[in-house]
Amino acid sequence: MGDQQSDLTGGYADQIFKVPNPFYFTPQATMTAAPNTCNTPRELSALGRNLPRLAEALFGPNDVRIVAIGSSSTEGDGASSKAASYPSRLNDALSGQFPSKKINVFNVGVGGQEAPDEAARFKKDVLASNPSLVVWQVGTNAAWKDYFLDDVRAAMLRGLDHLSGVRTDIILMNLQYAPAVLDQQQQQPTPTTQQMLDIIAKIASDSAIPLFRRFEIMRYWRMTGGVTFDQMISNFDGNWLHQNDWSYNCIAQALCDGIVRAVGMD
Repeated sequence: MGDQQSDLTGGYADQIFKVPNPFYFTPQATMTAAPNTCNTPRELSALGRNLPRLAEALFGPNDVRIVAIGSSSTEGDGASSKAASYPSRLNDALSGQFPSKKINVFNVGVGGQEAPDEAARFKKDVLASNPSLVVWQVGTNAAWKDYFLDDVRAAMLRGLDHLSGVRTDIILMNLQYAPAVLDQQQQQPTPTTQQMLDIIAKIASDSAIPLFRRFEIMRYWRMTGGVTFDQMISNFDGNWLHQNDWSYNCIAQALCDGIVRAVGMD
């Protein structure tokens, strides 16, 4: 059984079957080089709200502490190393923007988790670091694994309530634009993916929290920039879900751009 004639030659089966590969979204199936630069419009990287706690820390006397919490795309699945994960690349990008400050971005992503698991870790993995900013990446596993989204919404609200009494800014980061959470033919969000995107956007709006629109940025790269999925998605596990070094770096650059503007430096 295979999706190419070359898969079917040889062997000892009594019958052979040729089936379509649902993940051939690009004209070529071979890996092609990623673009040399990240092309993200400023209106897409804009966070929509200021980050006063982070601004205070950046211009204060102490080191700046940022916590990135989420699932595997925070932890860095699909990257060639931990240093290529988006939190590490964000650390580098922010340090370049603020060379006189010691900036620490702590990566507490855990693969396979979703908002209920992450909110349960806030006290130990987030609050204990006394951060000036928390970036909470959320929603991908809920859409991919078809969670009960009301449970995810409730956990997000519970997690934000944990942070409400702490002097920290919060950024919500939505899903990645990847084949695993898209309609296979149209490259549009599945109904569950769209519902999860809407939940995150509404919570951010209702709670007056900045939203980093990762899904929309990556969709722009694909639809307008012509970046293919094999250039921005790692398929190391066969799931067509996780980002790769190029897209992690470009997401970090876009998030850095949004943060710089949200602290009043641009």
